[in-house]
Amino acid sequence: MELNYNFKQFPFSTQLALFCFCIGTILLVLFFVLPENDGIVITGLFFVIFAVFFNAIVLLNLMYQWATIPKERENTSIKIVILLSNVPITILYLFLITYKVKNNSPF
Repeated sequence: MELNYNFKQFPFSTQLALFCFCIGTILLVLFFVLPENDGIVITGLFFVIFAVFFNAIVLLNLMYQWATIPKERENTSIKIVILLSNVPITILYLFLITYKVKNNSPF
């Protein structure tokens, strides 16, 4: 069985979730690779603020679709779960950064 997905085939909400995950992970890796660069932390915080804003808008849209299109509830529910899966990941990343900054640990 061959899995050959094109990124453009995914729904917008899934693309947004994957994009936010990838950018957040890249910023986290840069934070640990370049610990003396404070610009990465500031960029990361701005990214989190913008990501929360855009993800919230998409989440509200998906919740509206879930409520108004009963036939698509299963697909919409999956999209909501994928979009919300970034929340615990973001909390973990913020915890790791806060721990490292607070304790100045090499983690």
